[in-house]
Amino acid sequence: MYKDIFESIRNEAEKRNLRERTIQLYCSDVSYFLRWIGKNVSDLTLEDAESFLTAKRLEGRSPETHNHYRSAIKFLYKKVLKIVWDDDTVPAMKRERNLPAVLSRDEINAIIDATPNLKHKAIIATMYSSGLRVSEVVHLHYDDISRTNMTIHVRETKGRIDRYTILSQKNLDLLTEYWFKCGRPKDILFPSSWSGGYLDIASVNQFFKKSAKLAGINRHVSSHACRHSFASHLFESGTDIKYIQSLLGHVDPRSTDVYLHVSNKTLLGIRSPFDNPEGGES
Repeated sequence: MYKDIFESIRNEAEKRNLRERTIQLYCSDVSYFLRWIGKNVSDLTLEDAESFLTAKRLEGRSPETHNHYRSAIKFLYKKVLKIVWDDDTVPAMKRERNLPAVLSRDEINAIIDATPNLKHKAIIATMYSSGLRVSEVVHLHYDDISRTNMTIHVRETKGRIDRYTILSQKNLDLLTEYWFKCGRPKDILFPSSWSGGYLDIASVNQFFKKSAKLAGINRHVSSHACRHSFASHLFESGTDIKYIQSLLGHVDPRSTDVYLHVSNKTLLGIRSPFDNPEGGES
């Protein structure tokens, strides 16, 4: 029924060089919206978008899910249907900024030691030692690892901006062991054992959580905690926050500033004014 609309969404998205995953999500969310509204596309109004998003909010959808729906519908209205969009009428939901989960160095080492599969062990170590997102580590290629410069070239980034990050000697040793023992992959560094293509991100999260449980870590942690821990540990070791921002590939400094709140360094050496005798009675 809406085949032409999905083709139009794809065409407009490809003009803007959007990722395939983004295009698929837009089509899926727009399909859900159109089925919920039950109107012809030519009859859509801004009030329809507001009604749908309000209903999803009242159903208890998270701000992330709500805003994903909104982004897809906004793209449909503005880029495909040329309907005037008003952010005040259809606002985004404010997201809660929870502090990221950070693991200690001992916990990271325990998780790596508890991982029986050598490829999985190398993936976890690479995420932590270089501060990579899950999506970035699964898209690494053999040629992205530079032994000469001790760097990793990160190409498949969230903001589509290539960057270099550091390569740990311990991690290089582990990657070398993995490479020799697991088929010497020359293209994708961590290929799927089933398809030979890129690993599924969900599978990485799954084996990470299993290893965390084997390591005796009972609180909820995801593989993204490796990246958070990398940043926090660097900051605690005295690395300038601007360098951490560059290594993580953060465009907005506020994304990196969160580590000021989770690092113990921000609490060490700071004396409460209640204990400061200056200006007070002796």
